Parts: sequence; C-alpha cells; structure tokens
Amino acid sequence: MLSLDQLNMFVVAAEAGSFSAAGRALNKGQSAVSLGIANLEADLGVELFDRTTRKPSLTRAGQRLITFARAVLSQVDDLDAAAHSICKGDETRVRIVIDDAILLPSLSRLLVEFGQKFPATQVEFFSAVSPEIPEFVAQGHAEIGLMFSSGAVQKGIEQVFIGNLPFVSVSRPDYPLAALETIGASDLLPHRQLLLRSPSGSVLDQFPSLSTEIWTAASFHNIRELVIQGVGWAYLPEHLVGHALASGQLAKLKLRFEHKHWSPPVECITHKNVSMGPALSWLSDMAKNILS
Repeated sequence: MLSLDQLNMFVVAAEAGSFSAAGRALNKGQSAVSLGIANLEADLGVELFDRTTRKPSLTRAGQRLITFARAVLSQVDDLDAAAHSICKGDETRVRIVIDDAILLPSLSRLLVEFGQKFPATQVEFFSAVSPEIPEFVAQGHAEIGLMFSSGAVQKGIEQVFIGNLPFVSVSRPDYPLAALETIGASDLLPHRQLLLRSPSGSVLDQFPSLSTEIWTAASFHNIRELVIQGVGWAYLPEHLVGHALASGQLAKLKLRFEHKHWSPPVECITHKNVSMGPALSWLSDMAKNILS
C-alpha cells in the first residue's frame, strides 16, 4: 500500500532531478529513495520515472500523477495545520455580519490573512443593513459586526469607532443632473433618488431623502447597478464606484451643499459577554484597522 513517505520521495525526486539529490534533501540514502519509488510504482501499477537516461526523468504517467501527489501532500499539511490550530484553542467558527458598503478591499485582504493564520476556523459571512446588525450580535447570531454608527448606545454591545467611509453622489453621465454645473437641494427634488432599505423596512438615518421620488433596494451593489442603468441618482461608497467613475459609466454630481465627501462613521461591534478565543480576538482587533 502506498505511503505518504513514498509520495514525498516521488515529488522531491522529480523536483531535485535525481534520486541521490532527493536522498540528500530527505536525509536518506539513494538506495532508500530508489526502493521507495519502486514500491510506489508497484502499488500504482505504472512507471513514474524513465531510468534509461543518465538522470531519471518523469514518464508521461509520472507527469500526470505528480499533480495528484502534490495535492495529497498539500492536504496532509493542511490537516496538520488545522489540528495544530485546534490544539492551540482556536475557535472552529467565527461569524461576521457586515453592512455590504463596508466590504472594502482591505477587509478582503484581512480575511485572506485570517484564513492563513487560523486554518481550523471556519468563517461565516452575513450581510445586513446597519440598523439590524446590533440585534444579530446581541442574539448570538454573529460574533463581530461592522456597521454605520447610529449614535446610540446599544445594550450589551461593545462599540468601537473605527473611522469614516467616504460616499459620493453619482448618476449616469447622460442623466439630467449630471449636466448641471452646480446642483442645489431644490434641483434634486424632481429626480429619482435610490436609497437603501432592507426587506424588513430598516433604513439608514444617515442617508436623507432629498427627492420627491424615492426608490429603494436592499444593497448598495444593487443601487450601483440601477444607477449605471440610468434609473436614478444615489449616494454610494466611493470604493464601490471608483472603477465605474474611471471608466465613464458613472459621473460625480456637483452638489453645492457638499464641500467635502460625506463620510458617515463606522463601528466594529462585539458582544460584551462573549469570551474571545485567539482567532476571534485577532480578527476583532485587526478589523478595527480596515479604514486606517
């Protein structure tokens, strides 16, 4: 029966270019490597190396099977890392609930790093409108929440201000508002504004209604696509529309009453009574820097 040791000899010999070099890399004699690979070939029923040349080279079968051998060894390494992580006390699961406007590239990079540092910890990712996020955390449905601040103190919740997220007002370049040199509040009234609203009716207080005609959607991503299609205008996270602005799909609106980008405050929240293990503590601390 083939063994992991034999698979490792196979891979190292192919990469090192000879059985003797593989022996040196593995701290084994050349004869032990040759025997191990010969036994692997017998178990698999195929010849992995062509030994007719001065240095053994992979046969076609060897070239095909080495990919699988590397995958098996990689899975064993992952298994070992996960077991080690569990032995250290890392949590098996961390749940995050986030307002989708805050799904920044910096957060995505952070989650990649988290997966590398805590291979045994599964991440469950939920999206919700900010006013509903404290309830998610308070009821134990998530350990970490990232949301726009409501300014209110939430009972049982640890709230940490982590920065401000810039928004810009945008429309399609051929939308009537985009043709105006400057736009006052009264100019906005007849033009359809797209606002965020959850299916349960939750809205963000920081996003005022400035039009007599309001349409709503459940995510900023949906609103962006509707604005690109010319349905109306909206305030959207700057990071979410950067590519569309650069490519000419969207245009910034020149609002007279805005001297700087409107940037609502963002909070990272956790439950005060939840004990944090290594994975949750690390993720909670690092999440507070995504707007730095």
